[in-house]
Amino acid sequence: MENTTYSISLAEWHVDYAALSQIRFTVFVREQGVPPELELDEADANAALVIHAVARDADGNAIATARMLLDSSAPRVGRMAVLRQWRGHGVGKALLDFFCKYAKQHGYQMVRLNSQTHATPFYYKQGFLSHGGEFIEAGIPHLEMRRNL
Repeated sequence: MENTTYSISLAEWHVDYAALSQIRFTVFVREQGVPPELELDEADANAALVIHAVARDADGNAIATARMLLDSSAPRVGRMAVLRQWRGHGVGKALLDFFCKYAKQHGYQMVRLNSQTHATPFYYKQGFLSHGGEFIEAGIPHLEMRRNL
């Protein structure tokens, strides 16, 4: 891949649904075998409960997405999906930084996420620490992780 330029911005589910859901289905359903009926939920379309972010390449194509649930005193990042050809280019880190900055600007003290256990080293590098024991979500082992802001 020659051009690794990308940008991160807020997305609106009702506008960006096709691009965001396509990325999530590619990563979670096709690559990881998550049942399709578990991938999308009622939180996605609830603008009072969740914000979505999208990473776009220099041509405006969506290459990654994530969401952050704002339903508690510590928001939770989830559904982070980066297309395979963009992994290793800092896109996941940029999405996390985007959400942590947003949370801090809105008065939150901490951000949480549920990491697939194989991805915990990535999250440790971003300042997240594990909290509690391993659990299964969508048939995949996870750990809850937290980062103080």
